[in-house]
Order: sequence, then C-alpha cells, then structure tokens
Amino acid sequence: MGLRTYIVRRVLLMIPTLIGVTLLVFAVTQMFSPEQRASLYIRDPHSIDRLPEIIQIYHLNDPVYLQYFTWIQQILAGNLGWSQTARQPVVNAILSRWPATVELVMFSIPITILLGIYLGIKSAVHRDKIIDHVTRSVSIVGWSLPSFWLGIVLLAIFYGGFGLFPPGRLGTDASSYVSSSAFIQYTHLNTIDAILNGQLWILVDALQRIVLPTITLTTIQIALIVRVMRSSMLESLSKGYITTGRAKGLSQNEVINKHARRNALIPVITLSGLLAAGMLNGVVITETIFAINGVGRLGAQAAVNLDIPMTLGFAIFAGILFIVANLGVDLLYAYTDPRIRLE
Repeated sequence: MGLRTYIVRRVLLMIPTLIGVTLLVFAVTQMFSPEQRASLYIRDPHSIDRLPEIIQIYHLNDPVYLQYFTWIQQILAGNLGWSQTARQPVVNAILSRWPATVELVMFSIPITILLGIYLGIKSAVHRDKIIDHVTRSVSIVGWSLPSFWLGIVLLAIFYGGFGLFPPGRLGTDASSYVSSSAFIQYTHLNTIDAILNGQLWILVDALQRIVLPTITLTTIQIALIVRVMRSSMLESLSKGYITTGRAKGLSQNEVINKHARRNALIPVITLSGLLAAGMLNGVVITETIFAINGVGRLGAQAAVNLDIPMTLGFAIFAGILFIVANLGVDLLYAYTDPRIRLE
C-alpha cells in the first residue's frame, strides 16, 4: 500500500469516528429537558422567552433520530449555542481563547518531546550508570510535583522575588498596542504576530511571560516521554539486528541513531500525539495560575457555571482534536516504519 492510499484510508476512517463522538455527546444531551436543550440554539441571551418556539423549530419534542439530525445540521452550520460564561457564541468563544493555549503548547511540546527523547536515549544507552540514575530520579520527581504547586513556587521565586517572568500573556502597554489598529493580528499568537509586525519589544514581553508556564508543563510532562523512550530503547537495543550490526563493525552512533532509535520511536510517537492533543485542549491549572485565558480555563469556568452549551461545545472540540491528533500519529507511524502501510 502506497503512502497516498494509506493517508486516504486513514482520513476516511475519521468519518465513523466523528459520527461516534457526536452520537456520544448527543446521548448526553438527552439527559436534559427540552427547555435546557433549547439553550443550545439560542444565540441571543435576550431571546429566552422564545423557548417554546425554539423547541418547536428544532423538534426537541420529536423522536430522537430527528433531534439528532437537526442537531448535526446546527453543528455543521457552526451553531453550538450561546455561552453565558463567555457572553458570546460558543464557537467564537473557543476560537478566541484557543490561540493562547496554542501559543503555550507551541513552546512546551517541542521542548518536552525532543528533550524527553534525548534523555530517554541517554538513559538507555548508559543503563545503570550515573546519568541513568539521575535522569530517572529527576523525571520521577518532576512527574510527582503537582502543577499548581510548581507554578506557584516558580511565580513566588522569579516574579515575587526578582520581578522576572510576570504572569499573563502581555503587559498593559503591549496589550493596548496589540489591540490597536496599528498592530495587525495575523495569527492571534502574540509572539508570531510581533515578529510579523516588526515589534520586537512586544516579542520580548510575550516571551518573558511564557517562560514559567513552559517550564511548569515541561517539567511535569517530560517524565512520561523519558520513561517510555528509555523502555522502548532498551527493548530495541536487545534485538538481534542490533547484535548483528555491532558484529559487522557498525559504530555505536550508527547502531543507536540509524537502527535502534528509529524503531524505539514508535510508542513515543503515540504518547507525544496524545500529549499534544491533551495540552491543546487546555491545561486548566497552568492557565489559571499564570492568568492565561486559554480554552482549558474557559472549559473549567463553563463547568463550574453549569454552562451547558459551552460544556458540550468543548466536548465536541476536544473529540475532534483527539481524532485529528490520532490521524497525525498514524501518518508519523507510516513515515517512521513503512511496514505499517502494509497492514
């Protein structure tokens, strides 16, 4: 099977998965009364007196299958309801908050994955030596630390003690300038837009505020990558083809980098994809501690406020994100190990 055929096949498999996600979320909505479900279709919060009309228009008292098809039509039209928490339509609320989360993940994920792979390989190659013990100990400690505790400690030391790395996405002056007509928001990612606008002072302001959240996420999440990479690498190094390669005179670097590492990356790819998708869904505690208005913080606020439209919209958003992440993982599988395409 060629790579193009493999990609088409995997994309087509997304369709029944997406349908399954919508069916699951829709099943949850059936626990609510027609009046509560009618709130999913209200864009204007002042139209609450139109509930009986909305129930009739969207067939909320009709058979379940008819309700489902009506609901799917609204989702495809981008109508996920009105969020009382964000005071705007659910889709707009998610899209407006997502760049803050994406920017945080954009810095955290590469460091987490690349450094985790590097340390995992070093730990496996130098098994039971000092570097192995140190790496495993540090990763275990990092994984054991609660994110809220680590974030608060970092803020207390660097911001409280030295006035460095303040919370939030931008300072007052930078935020005002970004919101003005003089600044064009191409991507709504402050660091990228600052470069595109040639405003290096905004870039510096944005970067210094993303340092501590990145350290917090990386310290905690890297432990999983290190342990999985180490375990997978040790398994690869014990295979017969590694012994054969060494017997043929291959150097240690060739054995590790050209043979063992490539095969050991398979489980790490899976973990990295799911980790990235989970972080893109929002890192609630980190966003809250560092005053970052991302989707995770929004989802948590919606749950606390019993904001049904926002909560259901967030569930659909998370499901789609994980499906896309799994597709990316499958494609990386095929690139890393061409034998997978033949399955």
